[in-house]
Amino acid sequence: MKKQIVRISILQSSKIVTLLYTLLGCLYTLIGIPMIIFGNSQIKIMGIVYLFGPVFMGLLGFIFFVISVAIYNLAASLVGGFEFEVKDVV
Repeated sequence: MKKQIVRISILQSSKIVTLLYTLLGCLYTLIGIPMIIFGNSQIKIMGIVYLFGPVFMGLLGFIFFVISVAIYNLAASLVGGFEFEVKDVV
């Protein structure tokens, strides 16, 4: 049985992606903390930038995913969406 995704909810899917990007951005925080503690003045400035990594990644992830989903929805309305074959599992 074939199924086709013809539209993706922009806001709902963007919330999920924003959460995932923010969690991934927490890795930057783990890098930034030692930079602030042990670095010289230039390294400390970079460490502070790294502390804001989750915010930057969440914001940019949201913006670019909204754009991507809007383009997908437009393309899917013109040529059709992704097709998947599915089967029932007992």
